[in-house]
Amino acid sequence: MQLECVFFGPFRDAVGEKSVYHEVDAEPATVGDLLADLEVTYSDLEGELLADDEKGLAGDTVVTVDERNVGHLDGLETELDEASVVRMIPSVYGG
Repeated sequence: MQLECVFFGPFRDAVGEKSVYHEVDAEPATVGDLLADLEVTYSDLEGELLADDEKGLAGDTVVTVDERNVGHLDGLETELDEASVVRMIPSVYGG
């Protein structure tokens, strides 16, 4: 499944693009699957998206699926589909 991923701030710098379409093999794919795969694909993201125990997000990172914070959904277990747009925002961004 190909998912649209949009990156902000240092995450964008680590990936080198504002957005990418990323292939995830898991069925059904979850936010946790996607983030783990992105950390492997883009080595500069390693440890930046997922907490060390991989049970939550790293720091105060915000991840949204279709403009809804995954913290208000099923967290890392939030299921994704082909139409999902996943945005990754670092803990401090803007200004």
